[in-house]
Amino acid sequence: MDETQDDATQPANAELVRRLLSSFQSQDQATAASLLSAGFRFTSPQDDHIDKAEYLAVCFPTADHFAEHRLMEVVEAGDEVLIRYEYVLHDGRRFRNMEAITVRDGLIAEVQVYFGGAV
Repeated sequence: MDETQDDATQPANAELVRRLLSSFQSQDQATAASLLSAGFRFTSPQDDHIDKAEYLAVCFPTADHFAEHRLMEVVEAGDEVLIRYEYVLHDGRRFRNMEAITVRDGLIAEVQVYFGGAV
């Protein structure tokens, strides 16, 4: 396969990230797993470079914690996608977080989550 054809068949990095967020919200773990590289790493203030299996087992199933989840910004910068989102917990508390997501070879290789304060 030539390079032009490869670029045409792979979704833009931001679209790949949107697909992961959508799979999280719908709890479609099979789709999420297909979007993550074998060497995937997830880091947040609560998780230190956990691997794909642990992310899918521990972090992925938490969508039910949110009454609302809204993507506010998506910025694609080469292999990095930066997102900011707002979510509301079932008790009404509202927060904003940011993530730096690295895409390599058409798969999500790393997610770094930065927690924001209450809004």
